[in-house]
Amino acid sequence: MPQGRPSVVPDDGLTTRQRRNQPVLAVHTGDGKGKSTAAFGLALRGWNQGWRIGVFQFVKSAKWRIGEQTVLERLGRLHEETGEGGPVEWHKMGSGWSWSRRRGSDEDHAADAAEGWAEIKRRLAEQTHDLLILDEFTYPIHWGWVDVEDVVTALRDRPGRQHVIVTGRRAAPELLEAADLVTEMTKVKHPMDAGRKGQRGIEW
Repeated sequence: MPQGRPSVVPDDGLTTRQRRNQPVLAVHTGDGKGKSTAAFGLALRGWNQGWRIGVFQFVKSAKWRIGEQTVLERLGRLHEETGEGGPVEWHKMGSGWSWSRRRGSDEDHAADAAEGWAEIKRRLAEQTHDLLILDEFTYPIHWGWVDVEDVVTALRDRPGRQHVIVTGRRAAPELLEAADLVTEMTKVKHPMDAGRKGQRGIEW
């Protein structure tokens, strides 16, 4: 893609503008660091465009708050106060999804994941968000908590102009095939290899 130009111009009957404005399904996978970080960076870009942002974290504990969550939620409040940017929702599975506030559901992660996916399908159908980040969603798919064919169908056939980013290791081949953009993070070197634990500002 020299100078940002596509290497192929398909014979699809679309104009350059129409092709450029098609919604993107992206997958960030691989064993390297940075999958979620890259997705949240795109959320910042989307917020700046006035997009409605929805983040759904499928594995992270509700008690663990990462820096990007604080920043994006503050930007969401800025939107409410001034109209700048776009609205932001951030939901974690943890002990039940943040919209349900259930207690004592830590042991039934599969049911929580299925509930989260059902809610995302509803939002896709209603076109609630312009950008959805399904963080660590590859794991519930890999573990069989949600059906990969159902996921692929819902994401592939989503209405309107909704962008979706899925993150996590071991992405299903069916998901990779359906995606428009796939990035594999490959670890070359990591501080943990030398016995160094995660630190503020780098891991969270």
